[in-house]
Amino acid sequence: MHRKPLIGLNADYRPAKNDSPAYSFIAAGYYVRLQIAGAIPVIVPPLEMGEDVDPVLDTLDGFVLVGGHDLDPRRDGFMLHPSVRMMDRQRETFDRMLVDRIAERRMPVFGIGAGLQLLNLWAGGNLFLHVPEDLPEAIPHKDLQDPGHRHGLEVTPGSLMDRVYGDGEIRVNSMHHMAIDEVAPGFAVTARCPDGVIEAIESESPEWFAFGTQFHPEADSASALDIRIFEEFVDGVNAQRRVHSEMRMLVA
Repeated sequence: MHRKPLIGLNADYRPAKNDSPAYSFIAAGYYVRLQIAGAIPVIVPPLEMGEDVDPVLDTLDGFVLVGGHDLDPRRDGFMLHPSVRMMDRQRETFDRMLVDRIAERRMPVFGIGAGLQLLNLWAGGNLFLHVPEDLPEAIPHKDLQDPGHRHGLEVTPGSLMDRVYGDGEIRVNSMHHMAIDEVAPGFAVTARCPDGVIEAIESESPEWFAFGTQFHPEADSASALDIRIFEEFVDGVNAQRRVHSEMRMLVA
């Protein structure tokens, strides 16, 4: 296990419009943070053929599900709320297919923003569609005038989030209007905003290194502590690679 781990990143998508061609794109913060943490990022565009996903995942050691616009609540049996600004359908279709295969393999995964929400939905949880309406007592979680809007964070002792932040006052960026309502079976809440809104979850299964954050440690508004979450993820991926390597040696 001498090479750096290969970590996949799903890309966003915009269809052709007027004279502008269709294109895939991704915020640089995702792949920059992974490189700093000691991994090699591999950007995966929204593939149209389901059978093409598995050969790609065969080459990867882990995956980061990136943020973006909102997931379509109708795909999960809920009505469309007027505040929802949906991501492109091609991307969402691919992302749902992708998380299905990642979970089936128990591949290490880190979901951010919409990536966290998708992970929770896949595992059987659900979402608040508009925090200001569903939780009127909550503090603002999005400020259109301030992309660096931040709020406090309360972490669960002994969790990955606790390893990252430790003691002391914690503040993280906040740029969302949807949030986790019911946490999926098999996952535990490991960080909340002081108003109770869920900000991080982790898998309770020792066989699946999976977690997510509602806040964005890849963004320019992230702190040095936030960025350590990528280091924790890469460390966890490397630990799993060592276990798999030792198992192969025993079988051989």
